[in-house]
Amino acid sequence: MLFALTAASAVVALLLTGAIAGLFYGYSVSVMPAFDGIAAEHGIAAMRSVNERILNGRFFASFFGTPVACAVTGGLLLALGETPAAVLFFAAAATYVLGAFLPTVVVNVPMNEALAAATVPADPDEAARLWAEFSGRWTRWNTVRAVFCLVSLLLVGLAGFVWARS
Repeated sequence: MLFALTAASAVVALLLTGAIAGLFYGYSVSVMPAFDGIAAEHGIAAMRSVNERILNGRFFASFFGTPVACAVTGGLLLALGETPAAVLFFAAAATYVLGAFLPTVVVNVPMNEALAAATVPADPDEAARLWAEFSGRWTRWNTVRAVFCLVSLLLVGLAGFVWARS
């Protein structure tokens, strides 16, 4: 029974980590460049809309669930005596928290809130300046989140491999 629960938890951790890594990666390589390619006032409006609509259960499940699923799986693996795989799951959780969760809370969300509160200038050049200041910094930090999520995903995959080989 403990083995089956651990396997299910590992699958959930893998799926959630992959989902959030894909989300952040997708933003850096397609969404933000697309928003950069349209008129600034439209990019600002689109980003504001995304920021409102992303606050939903599906996003929260992957954003908050990833480190929880990784840590729970690590704990279950410890209970099974699978220490090397457990350590890798714990490392995946820590990598995610330090490189994705914290930057989200400290950088990206405050930037989103500032963009939501900003008055979009009527002058297209001023709107372009506002968007350029936001987009460049936001995308750089989002890319940091994507890289850390991908490292976390790699650690989850490696943990599964290590566990399967034991």
